[in-house]
Amino acid sequence: MVRLLYGSFAFYRSRIDEVLTCCAVGLGHWTVGALIEMVFIGVLSGVGLWLLQVPLALAHAVLAGLLNFIPNVGPTLSAVLPITIAFLDAPWKALAVLVLYIIIQNIESYWLTPTVMANQVALLPAITLASQIFFTTLFGALGLLMAIPLAVVVKTWIEEVLFKDILDRWQRSA
Repeated sequence: MVRLLYGSFAFYRSRIDEVLTCCAVGLGHWTVGALIEMVFIGVLSGVGLWLLQVPLALAHAVLAGLLNFIPNVGPTLSAVLPITIAFLDAPWKALAVLVLYIIIQNIESYWLTPTVMANQVALLPAITLASQIFFTTLFGALGLLMAIPLAVVVKTWIEEVLFKDILDRWQRSA
C-alpha cells in the first residue's frame, strides 16, 4: 500500500522540486536586483550628502541603502535623520537634503527600479504595493520586510502550477 501511494506521488515530488527550484532562482534574481538598488541609492546619497557637507554623510548613505530594502517606506524613513542633522547645521541645508532625497527617489522609482526589477523579477508595482499591504496586515513589521520575497514566491507558484500545469493542459486538451 505504501509503495502504491509513493509511486503515485513520485511525479508530484519531482514537480514540486522543479517549482521550488524556480522559486530559489526567482529569489536569487530579486536579491541581486535589491542589492543593485541598495548600492545605487547608497552611492548617490553619499555623494550628495558629501557635496552638501552634511555631517555623518557615510553613515546616512549606508542607512539609505539598507532602508531601500523596504520599498515605498524605507526611502522615506532614510531621509528623516539626514534632514534633521542638516537642519541643526543650517536650515537651508535641510531643504537641500530634502530636494536631494526627492531627486534620488524619483530616479530610483521611475528609472532604476522598473529597469532592474523588470529584468530580474518582473513584478508589477501594483502587485508590490498590494503584497506589502497584505503581508503587513498578516504578519506586521516582519511581513513588510518579507512582502516582496513572498510575492516573488507566490508569483512563481502561480506561474508554474496554475499557468503551466493547469491552464496549459486545459488548452492542449481543447
